[in-house]
Amino acid sequence: MSYRFEQLDTWQIARTFVNKIYSLTKQFPKDETFGLTIQLKRAALSILLNITEGSDRKSDVEFIRFLRIAYTSMEEVIAGLYIALDQNYIEQQEFEVIYEQSNELGKKINSLIKYLKNNQTIAPPTEASR
Repeated sequence: MSYRFEQLDTWQIARTFVNKIYSLTKQFPKDETFGLTIQLKRAALSILLNITEGSDRKSDVEFIRFLRIAYTSMEEVIAGLYIALDQNYIEQQEFEVIYEQSNELGKKINSLIKYLKNNQTIAPPTEASR
């Protein structure tokens, strides 16, 4: 048995992206542990978890809402990485690699939103809701 979200390319790319952020923040200074480090991890994790949660919603409209939240969390990661770059916690090359990965992820999220908008369905009512 597998969950719906596990079958989504978007989720797979987000999972890789989250792991990259976790690895990257390990090199941040210890005094950032409860500042930028935790904020970046939370925002990155939010991307993955919102895709996951949205995929099990009863309608595509709800799924789209969660995908939009995931997208804005991705933008939050990028804003945080600009700060990390400005503070010399990461190199320009590291920033560019992650920035490119975020563009790929953003395109996947937007493609999934577009697909869902074009094929909107609402799950049939369950026995309990009748």
